[in-house]
Amino acid sequence: MFVIPFHAITLDDVAQVGGKNASLGEMVRALSPLGIQVPDGFATTADAFRETLRANNLEATLAPLLAGLDLADVADLQRRGRAARAAVAQARLPDALRAEIATAYAQLSGDEVGGVDVAVRSSATAEDLPEASFAGQQESFLNVRGLAAVEAAVLQCFASLFTDRAISYRAERGYAPLSVALSVGVQRMVRSDLASAGVIFTLDTESGHRDVVLVTGAWGLGESVVQGIVGPDEWTIFKPTLAQGFRPIVRRAVGSKETRMVYDPGGGRRTRTEPVSPADRARPCLTDDEVLALAQMAVRLEAHYSARRGMPTPLDIEWAKDGRTGALFIVQARPETVQSRRTEGARRYRLTGSGTVVARGRAVGEQIATGAVRVIRTVEELGTFRDGEVLVADRTDPDWEPVMRRAAAIVTDRGGRTCHAAIVSRELGVPAVVGAGDATLRLTTGQAVTVTCASGEEGRVYDGPIPFEVTEAAVAPVEPTATRVQLIVGNPNEAFRLAQLPSDGIGLCRIEFIVGSQVGVHPLALLAWPALPPDVRDAVAQRAAGWEHKPDFFVDRLAEGVGALGAAFWPRPVIVRLSDFKSNEYAGLIGGAQYEPREENPMIGLRGAARYTDPRFRPAFDLECAAMRRVRDDWGLTNVHLMVPFCRTVGEADRVIAALAENGLPRGGNGLALYVMCEIPSNVVQIAAFAERFDGFSIGSNDLTQLTLGVDRDSADLATLFDERDPAVVWMIRHAIAGAHAAGRPIGICGQAPSDWPEFAQLLVDAGIDSISLNPDSLAAGRARIHAAEAARDARG
Repeated sequence: MFVIPFHAITLDDVAQVGGKNASLGEMVRALSPLGIQVPDGFATTADAFRETLRANNLEATLAPLLAGLDLADVADLQRRGRAARAAVAQARLPDALRAEIATAYAQLSGDEVGGVDVAVRSSATAEDLPEASFAGQQESFLNVRGLAAVEAAVLQCFASLFTDRAISYRAERGYAPLSVALSVGVQRMVRSDLASAGVIFTLDTESGHRDVVLVTGAWGLGESVVQGIVGPDEWTIFKPTLAQGFRPIVRRAVGSKETRMVYDPGGGRRTRTEPVSPADRARPCLTDDEVLALAQMAVRLEAHYSARRGMPTPLDIEWAKDGRTGALFIVQARPETVQSRRTEGARRYRLTGSGTVVARGRAVGEQIATGAVRVIRTVEELGTFRDGEVLVADRTDPDWEPVMRRAAAIVTDRGGRTCHAAIVSRELGVPAVVGAGDATLRLTTGQAVTVTCASGEEGRVYDGPIPFEVTEAAVAPVEPTATRVQLIVGNPNEAFRLAQLPSDGIGLCRIEFIVGSQVGVHPLALLAWPALPPDVRDAVAQRAAGWEHKPDFFVDRLAEGVGALGAAFWPRPVIVRLSDFKSNEYAGLIGGAQYEPREENPMIGLRGAARYTDPRFRPAFDLECAAMRRVRDDWGLTNVHLMVPFCRTVGEADRVIAALAENGLPRGGNGLALYVMCEIPSNVVQIAAFAERFDGFSIGSNDLTQLTLGVDRDSADLATLFDERDPAVVWMIRHAIAGAHAAGRPIGICGQAPSDWPEFAQLLVDAGIDSISLNPDSLAAGRARIHAAEAARDARG
């Protein structure tokens, strides 16, 4: 048998139809009945490929061509590959195979005059397995119509087993030159050229976090996303609360989507690329309902594959939307092969110097590399590439893989984090910056650069060599502590990586960082748009492009920032401190100057709780609350709790609590815990009264030191007087802890001091502090100090 219909194939048939077609068959057979739509089709078998080689006496031609390869000789590899492909392309399919293809294609086409349009895809017998996988080794052909065209595409797929990257891949992994066979899948096309398509991962591609689904997509056929031709839209969906019926799209980004790949109506080509209108570029290619539907399909697929394989199996999935019917299809699924194989422990990279950033894009990996730039514009230039250079290109092509593995780093103008360059870079362990825009114009061959992917989602290219350090971060057993050890986190882009550190959650998330980096506009300016001065109006319009109702921009971006942290650390608590901008800091936001007073000392001016019920600022606070309500109520992230900063009096506390309740955030509602910063002497003096109104406290040692000692913490002249270990400050901290416990309330502390000074950690532990929150880079040292402090306390009895 040379042809098998998809519905007769299972995951157990990899040896006959390869990983890709085995997966398609499994989905058609087992998952289509459950409502996951998979386009039908059929596959040729490995026996069909071997019979084609035998019937055309091709083994005698191919064996010497593939013997004695020197993979470092790119020109020789290209020459051998061309000769091998030409030999196969000139062959004739055996009559028995042609007959079976004709029958299967006729059955697939039904009443379609001239035959149905299909995708013809290669599926090697060692492809798409966790232990042997590589993106795009063999060819695929889209919009193939008619029996003659299908037969020609099958033969071209056979020939593509001998692409340069496939030959190189097999040789590096020790496969004998002709030991791998090729199956071909023939699958009904989804008219996504009239709608959109893309890629889904059932984990976070950079950190490996398993509780999210990443959906990417763009207009037109999905090849433009896979190949990195466009910057796609992206959505991150949180699995646990999705399963509970919530709508947890916790992050989203609208991509550039410059072009789309569509059917070519004539001229001999099967597809063509056309520009996308500015309006379509600015809007997402899927609705929220469609994103959530795809995420639900992906979760079901992952559960099925995990059960079939007897182990957790994150997936790499391709989807397509039919522009005629609006239906969503899964067109491919395979095990994810990088993060799912990641072992405990890793190297940590950190820049120790600074320099001029010459290009920015999406970071792939978490490494740093230096090297000389090599700008490559065509495949013919690959022979000029030298080991250890930084490969810079508009985008990468699968033919470039033998060179990519020799690069110190990779930088591309186009692409998102599910494109070919990103996938291959992760597989190779090479840092990459994709979607950098104009890197090929800004960087020149021979220029020394430093490429860093170690600072969150944004990757940067610096001019010249910048010093950096690498530390081995093998995961050692974490010593348990009675004191909860939490993190201080402000950057949502770091959320999924930081969540893997051994912490008890987030003890302090500062909203100001999210507003400053993700929003950048004063909330009152958004509320007043478009009745703003022309220059401010234009700046706001540019920053909030795509949001017709500008205040929604603030709510959306703040919710996504907090939501990412809540999802990453779920179900551990995430305590979000409501905004504590000072007036001079708010004035620095777009449009802020006209709304902020000029204060002599903003540090003790209009900040924190005082703003929330001030008539001038209350509308902005309402936006803050709307974002928090979305995170907790719409997305189900009830591990997110709130903390009120700089609350001077009990009366002010009552007014803030009432304002929160008016905004749908009552204390205790839907499990909401409400905390208060203990950072003003009045908080310590009246801690019993504050304890009646709040569920717990967090000592802000910086402000408490400042206000206890009367020292401006920003004053260089008084820096020597600012010391959290001063007896007066220590007295305040001890009394705060004792008072909170007397009232039955937990109390923690946020700050650097416990990491810096063993004696400070000791006094906190001796006083019975419930939790200590540390900056991520201080976590290991801080944990060690806390453990030592507890041991010393216990030894004293």
